[in-house]
Amino acid sequence: MADLGERIEQGRGLVPADLVLKGGRVLDLITGDLFETDVAICGDTIVGVFDTYAGTREVDVSGQILVPGFIDTHLHIESSLVTPHEFDRCVTPRGVTTAICDPHEIANVCGLTGIRYFLDASVCTLMDIRVQLSSCVPSTHMETTGARLQASDLLPLIDHPRTLGLAEFMNYPGVLMQDPGCMEKLRAWDGRHIDGHAPLLRGRDLNGYIAAGIRTEHEATTAEEGLEKLRKGMRVLIREGSVSKDLHALVSLLTERQAPYLCFCTDDRNPLDIGEHGHLDYMIRTAIALGAAPLAVYRAASLSAAEAFGLKDRGLIAPGKRADIVVIDSLEGCHAARVFAGGIEVTEEAFALRPEVEPVARNSVKAPRVMAADFRTGGNRTDTPVIGILPGKIITEHLTFDIPPEGGDKRPDLSRDLVKIAVIERHGVNGNRATGFVKGFGLKRGAIASTVCHDHHNIAVVGVDYDDMALAANRLTEIEGGFVVVEGGKVLAELPLPVAGLMSLDPFEKVRDDLVALRAAARRLEVVLEEPFLQLAFLALPVIPHLKITDHGMVDVDRFEIIP
Repeated sequence: MADLGERIEQGRGLVPADLVLKGGRVLDLITGDLFETDVAICGDTIVGVFDTYAGTREVDVSGQILVPGFIDTHLHIESSLVTPHEFDRCVTPRGVTTAICDPHEIANVCGLTGIRYFLDASVCTLMDIRVQLSSCVPSTHMETTGARLQASDLLPLIDHPRTLGLAEFMNYPGVLMQDPGCMEKLRAWDGRHIDGHAPLLRGRDLNGYIAAGIRTEHEATTAEEGLEKLRKGMRVLIREGSVSKDLHALVSLLTERQAPYLCFCTDDRNPLDIGEHGHLDYMIRTAIALGAAPLAVYRAASLSAAEAFGLKDRGLIAPGKRADIVVIDSLEGCHAARVFAGGIEVTEEAFALRPEVEPVARNSVKAPRVMAADFRTGGNRTDTPVIGILPGKIITEHLTFDIPPEGGDKRPDLSRDLVKIAVIERHGVNGNRATGFVKGFGLKRGAIASTVCHDHHNIAVVGVDYDDMALAANRLTEIEGGFVVVEGGKVLAELPLPVAGLMSLDPFEKVRDDLVALRAAARRLEVVLEEPFLQLAFLALPVIPHLKITDHGMVDVDRFEIIP
């Protein structure tokens, strides 16, 4: 950080600034004007604009546009499948200079150890990682996790300088029913920032949820739902992840009038999608291409996001603001030529100077060894609940099909795309197993298994052959978690994720290439989903309507109960 006196002197032009970006045009998010000006930087702070400056170091950005660094307002870095350091290296060059993360994926595996891992990493990265304390570990009482966090566990971290508040309150039925554990956390964070998570919640129930002090929310999937939440005072975070893609549905809300109350987030986005399409830069390009005004889009990507989360030191290219600046080709193209994060130019040399953080939660997959017979589904009733996948959404349908038992087992039915799904407890707690049916994969043979299984992160496996399902599940223990594709008794492709069964220790480029091989292997099984692995992961999240599965069994989310 620069000395206060130096900032004043450099801003006044009495001495050369540490760094001056010369010749570019700044997008003024207050007026919407593009104004040619120098940008003077002292240490990590912008000190001069709308004037000319001399600098100890001067960078020519003639012909280019300067915009404030982008802020991802809600994400789980674990879902990028790489460590915070590799996530930094993957997305900061695309202009993401602030990431507001909820480490509840790793917290569900190893509790406070995982949260502290992210807090430690946050002071080492070029991007500014801010941590919200995970409110729902576990998300409900209907799943087995490796840890449980109560309000008393989180309170010692409430004033940590890297925390911003309480992360997404996923147990919205618990809020509405005033569950004692939920109420304890809400009271502890009363008056501070509380992030929301309330898919399809409307009307008076939404009023009650917001009245609990919840300020932001990223689960709106239609313009009508988003507008109701805006009108009731919530900041709506428009999401575009690898599975849940809501930008097209919500872009009509993104006007210059409403942009101060809208932000962008990715929630869960993997390196393959980032490599093929982009991150927040992709959202910006897409929103403008869909007709949103550039001023509204860039406000949502930076200034509105900063205001929503109380980050008063960023979001504008203006004196006194953190020197988070993206140099782009055009407002419509949003291709970053240079990025400055806290005044440091984002380069491979800068990445190489970051301190390392020791990974945690190794050897965390402690699942019982399973056999083909463990995937049989008993019962005498033919009418069977079936999870119906909606591509591009994490909401599912609650379907019912007649599946008659044969020899005491309900078998997959490929003619109706009814394949078996199972969840196996992997934290070494109780060895639970549950089976059910899912429709929408298009799977014709083999099996796919994963320890990325929101949010409890047990083993989820889907398949048509029980022997292949057993091989896939058992292989995950051997590789410390990850993704596996199996056919005919052979592993076709795999991606080890040894950090909590969620993150790789490899560079993001290798993870991206491994995901390409995994997708190809899934297509060999005739899977029709673009992103089958994260789609599978969300089939186990019992706070997203309408039908899910955990190690406790099939969950009717609308009734908030296990189906007998």
